[in-house]
Amino acid sequence: ARMGALSKDPQRLFADDDRGRSQLIAYCNERVAAIRKLLPRVSHLGLKAPLAIKRVPADIQDGAPLGYMNFASLDGKRPAIYYINLKSTAMWPRHELSSLTAHEGVPGHALQGAYLAEHHAETPLIASLIGFNAFVEGWALYAEQLVDEFGLYADDPFSRLGYLQAQKFRACRLVVDTGLHALKWDRRQAIDFLSANTGRALASVTSEIDRYSVSPGQACGYKMGHNEILRNRERAKAALGPKFDLAAFDDALLACGGVPMAVLPTVVDQYMARAKA
Repeated sequence: ARMGALSKDPQRLFADDDRGRSQLIAYCNERVAAIRKLLPRVSHLGLKAPLAIKRVPADIQDGAPLGYMNFASLDGKRPAIYYINLKSTAMWPRHELSSLTAHEGVPGHALQGAYLAEHHAETPLIASLIGFNAFVEGWALYAEQLVDEFGLYADDPFSRLGYLQAQKFRACRLVVDTGLHALKWDRRQAIDFLSANTGRALASVTSEIDRYSVSPGQACGYKMGHNEILRNRERAKAALGPKFDLAAFDDALLACGGVPMAVLPTVVDQYMARAKA
């Protein structure tokens, strides 16, 4: 209830007009600039990761996700584009935008795409063509966690609440995806559960449920991938002790281009072998 009230607080919202939308995108760009200062702790690769932030075109916003990423072109001619659905600015209170930006932008999907674009000469083309949902989305959730671990919210408690709300939201996705596709929930049951347990705006929740309804299992992939990345990180830390280098671990995940979860332990084993050498 408190998160729901926070999401409706006029002081946390941008005006629902063109000026407010422009201010919201400008704020997201400010968040990108703040996060970029943390990237040397996330990765040793020095990826440039050029990024543009745009609103979802109005003619497709009704059926579009709340936010999504178009990877940079492999020839480097087009930067990554992070699209945010601004059908209503009420869907995006200020405190939720930092976590979204870490997910869709840097160090999330934009960094994944940047590796493929900036290292395309040594990366198998198939790695750029096939995206394994649990890995790709698991990395983006892990990216949200990294910026929290590195202190992005140290002076911004409201945005940290937004991050924690986003983590709870992904856990709730496991429930509603399973409910819809295995337990025969109807659309209203799923909307009511997600709304009651996340504190998110009804318009935002409804849009999400409609997306899950036509993509069985996709919503589960986020948290499943995140959990597997964390499990392997802890495994590497325990095995390597003082030789564990978080940025090098992250680089191993970026450099693999995305793999099925069954292959991820092999990627981490290879990182550990290099670290021990």
